[in-house]
Amino acid sequence: MSDGALSTDAASPITAGIRSRLSELSPVEARVAQTILEQGDRLLYQSASEVSSLAGAALSTVVRTCQTLGFKGFQDLKLSLAREGRPVTSEEIQGDVHPGDSPAVVLAKLKDGAREAVDLGVAHIDPDAFAAAVSAVSRARRVLCLGVGTSAPLAQDVAYRLLWVGIDADAPADAHVQHVRATLLGPEDLALVVSHTGSTRETVTAARAASSAGAAVLAVSSFPRSPLAEVADITLVAATQETSYRVEALASRIAHLVVLDALWVAIAVQAGDAAFGLARREPGPGVHPV
Repeated sequence: MSDGALSTDAASPITAGIRSRLSELSPVEARVAQTILEQGDRLLYQSASEVSSLAGAALSTVVRTCQTLGFKGFQDLKLSLAREGRPVTSEEIQGDVHPGDSPAVVLAKLKDGAREAVDLGVAHIDPDAFAAAVSAVSRARRVLCLGVGTSAPLAQDVAYRLLWVGIDADAPADAHVQHVRATLLGPEDLALVVSHTGSTRETVTAARAASSAGAAVLAVSSFPRSPLAEVADITLVAATQETSYRVEALASRIAHLVVLDALWVAIAVQAGDAAFGLARREPGPGVHPV
């Protein structure tokens, strides 16, 4: 259809149901629902963040509106519309990579996935928990950064950045060394633990050792309920959607990296000129600034 309306618009139970419930929604939810209706077939290829921008509403509001309308979320709405209209695979709806994709399509999908990972991940962060995390890291005598597998580079990166603003931080690469170092922490110290699942055995074991030693535990994860979250004093949840071609997907790492970078910058801002002076100090031979 030339106006972009959903091909099933006239007889679609889904679109008819959305229209019938517009008056029941809050003003901002109604605006999101109207935007969904106006996008027509284009909606099948749009992300929740794109609809959020078009509607002038928060990403969480888009998800909540879909749930109010009876769907599990935005992706569930799109899949339902696709099944009702022309045939579209779930992989296409979710923006996942599949064998028929050209390199250019793979690049485009990964770009969109990364953008949505950041939008969705940051939207899930509790502002109060983030403020508490900044305060806890700032006042810690030592910060032990823990992570294994694909989380290890993030732990090492944030430790390096914290050193540049005057915080005694370390990120041992070996999981056994991480555990030993965790047992040597004390009540004035903090373990900053990065884990997508929050269930990695080595990571959770080291976090428990840190907690048993009296140290505070700050977790950065994708799930609010996990063995790591049970140990942590503060948990920053940066939730993302995984895809079949990317087990332990890079998207989750991007979201976690943004959260850790924001943590470091917020600490530096609070510390003021002293911290920024350390970060700008001329490095020695072979040493590169952040």
